[in-house]
Amino acid sequence: MSVVKINVLTVAAEQREVLEQRFASRAGAVEGSDGFEWFELLRPVDGTDKYLVYTRWRSEEDFQQWMSGPMQAAHRGGAGGGSGSEAGGERPKPAASDSSLWSFEVVQQAAPKLG
Repeated sequence: MSVVKINVLTVAAEQREVLEQRFASRAGAVEGSDGFEWFELLRPVDGTDKYLVYTRWRSEEDFQQWMSGPMQAAHRGGAGGGSGSEAGGERPKPAASDSSLWSFEVVQQAAPKLG
């Protein structure tokens, strides 16, 4: 069965729109990655400052392959130098102040019944 990765992002109220805009305009490389099955950005509605970035993968190996390739390339140029400063502009400040990654294996699933 599949694996689920949930990135838990702490986002201040004044940075919510920034975070959502960045995800809306992302390059979309994850959608073409081998083994990728699903993505959702979940906005908090119960008073918390935690956004959840939900991705589902065919296997742990597929997720690790994406992490070591396309994901690193998409995030290159942050603090510590990189292509952002070489192009004459600075990389924008992160919208999230903290993050942690939760990992799960799918052991049961259900879909709506048709008919």
